[in-house]
Amino acid sequence: MFVGIGTVVNVAAVLVGCGLGLVLGQRFRQETRDLITQVLGLFSLVLGGRAIAQGFSPALSEQVSENAPVLVVLAALLIGALIGAWIRLEQRLDGAAEWLRGKVARNSDKGRFIEAAVSSTLIFCVGPLSILGSLSDGLGTGAEQLFVKSVMDGFAAIAFTSSLGIGVMASVIPLAVYQGAFTVLGFFLGNFMSAGQVDGLTATGGVILLGLGIRLAGIKRIQIGNLLPALAVAPILVWVVGLAVN
Repeated sequence: MFVGIGTVVNVAAVLVGCGLGLVLGQRFRQETRDLITQVLGLFSLVLGGRAIAQGFSPALSEQVSENAPVLVVLAALLIGALIGAWIRLEQRLDGAAEWLRGKVARNSDKGRFIEAAVSSTLIFCVGPLSILGSLSDGLGTGAEQLFVKSVMDGFAAIAFTSSLGIGVMASVIPLAVYQGAFTVLGFFLGNFMSAGQVDGLTATGGVILLGLGIRLAGIKRIQIGNLLPALAVAPILVWVVGLAVN
């Protein structure tokens, strides 16, 4: 096997799942598709809660002190939201998804395509397996974590595509770039993130997934795209606070 095979398999699994989802989705009435979308929203809430529980770990508390993890995650989200709003990241992501829709799926519903692309990207990219699995692949210690993630993402792709349509396929581009970047960094830099930094990023991503779940369930349209910079801010904050308290 070669370095990067985990991401290659992951992308392939999502594409296969999308193909199956398109076939199955055509058999469902609109009411059924809407119900599936709401179920996916509830499932995103579960994933977010699990990620938060995993993120608020002893490793994070040890690095930033016992009472700081919640404040670090809150600060990361606030700073990330300010950055995202300043650069209008949500609008730019919508624009990129709309451009891609014009290239590959002109006849698809604009709003649904964008929602599918953004939502599925978050599901596939936010979580410890994306980071740890990619780093492990780059370090040459195996891609088993990404193989497990590929199976889960494949089934998720079936559900998302059957409900939201072909826009889910667009998620393979950011998925390949995101995991590929961590794989390359792991290959050249080694394990450059501490366990506390990974957990801080995971907890922050969990809160974003909660927002995604609320959005998919139709409760409130939260500007998830503008929160994405928080994923980069979180490990930096963990490192800075760790230096200050230790």
